[in-house]
Amino acid sequence: MMKKWAIAAIVYVLVLMGGFTAYDQFFKKDSEASSHKMSDAKHDATNEHEHEGGDETTSEVKTNFVYDKGKIIIQITDKDGKAVDQLKVNHEKLLHLIVVDDHLDQYYHLHPKKVEKGKFEISHSFKDGSYKAFVDIKPENLSYHVTPISFTVGKQQESHSHAQLQAEEIFTKTIDGKNVEMVLSAQEAGKPVTLKFNLDQSTLEPYLGAAGHVVILDEAANQYLHVHPHNEQEPIFETEFAKPGIYKIWAEFKQEGKVRVFPFVIKVK
Repeated sequence: MMKKWAIAAIVYVLVLMGGFTAYDQFFKKDSEASSHKMSDAKHDATNEHEHEGGDETTSEVKTNFVYDKGKIIIQITDKDGKAVDQLKVNHEKLLHLIVVDDHLDQYYHLHPKKVEKGKFEISHSFKDGSYKAFVDIKPENLSYHVTPISFTVGKQQESHSHAQLQAEEIFTKTIDGKNVEMVLSAQEAGKPVTLKFNLDQSTLEPYLGAAGHVVILDEAANQYLHVHPHNEQEPIFETEFAKPGIYKIWAEFKQEGKVRVFPFVIKVK
């Protein structure tokens, strides 16, 4: 009788230990799955507010850009040459096109219209000179990195040197009688930075579904950042500069029905 009781007790302990082990493994896996979901959600939220240029070789999407006689044609394909038609609407548009000249004096934010699968067009005239275009899109289920596309208008100009950008010390600009002050939380590479813009918010109107837009390029116009505000009501932006150097910032705000672009030049240490 004693032997049967001892055997029953051992079996009970083994079953109990097995149950705890299964319980622990189950909740460990569940915790890991929840952690991955939180990480993915954070990544998606970050992408909603910032589009960054990257390595063209890792992109699964190609953009063919053509400018001819005042007309821009953009064709979007995958690596096999098939039209990429599944694009996410990003701040009320499928495609944002940023164009700057080689001096970073001229800046254009355009929105070509879709004319067929993977093809967009817009009419816009540029003065003779050298330019870089940035096709900002969000393809569904395909990786894409915004990279500069160089093009020339008019006769091919000889390479020439020009004055480098000069970093500003006072970040206040006035355009059409409208004043905007930019306040940065930091100017160091590799650290999160907040860009706050002080302006008359009583006349501020939503522009493409947001309180404003900010585009940032490095001095060579190779590194691209398109930053959206962290909420729709306040002109406050969050970003990060990967490397030290001189950067130009274009802040766009809509007031009294007109979109104005306020440029700033900063030095990141």
